[in-house]
Amino acid sequence: MRFAAPAVALSLVLAVTASVGMGKRPADDQIHPRSQALVAEGVAFAGAQKFDDAISAFETALAVDPRNRSAFIHLAHVAQKQGLPGKAIRLYREALLLDPNDVSALSGQGAAMVQKGALTKAKENLARITRLCVSSCAEQLSLSAAIEKGEKAPTMITAEAIKPKPVVTGATTP
Repeated sequence: MRFAAPAVALSLVLAVTASVGMGKRPADDQIHPRSQALVAEGVAFAGAQKFDDAISAFETALAVDPRNRSAFIHLAHVAQKQGLPGKAIRLYREALLLDPNDVSALSGQGAAMVQKGALTKAKENLARITRLCVSSCAEQLSLSAAIEKGEKAPTMITAEAIKPKPVVTGATTP
């Protein structure tokens, strides 16, 4: 997986994002055109299951314009496809720092939370989406379905829960 080395580059991008102005949503036409083109390239790579190339394109898009929340969202999608819901949650959070009302980021983050088993948090995202969507929207329906599926999923038993415990015999007291 390629997330280890690019973490430094992503840290720099996040630091620049903080200096650009947190919570200020740039209009899509204010995002650098090269950054938008790189996101489109990354989407094509992700569609072809070329995740390493997609990650490179999205990270480069963020280096060109750290306000490109679409790049964060697509990076998060790739992380989910690679089975990294924790990474996806953090990337969606970065998109939400740029626009707290981005229903796509809220829905994706909620789905990643379901993957992690954090159903309560996912329901909080669903409630926010419900408030933001005047009528039912695709993101609301998608997250609602993911939560319902997560609630019906069998509870996972961790290795720690079934790990044999040491038996102490002949213990002496001091």
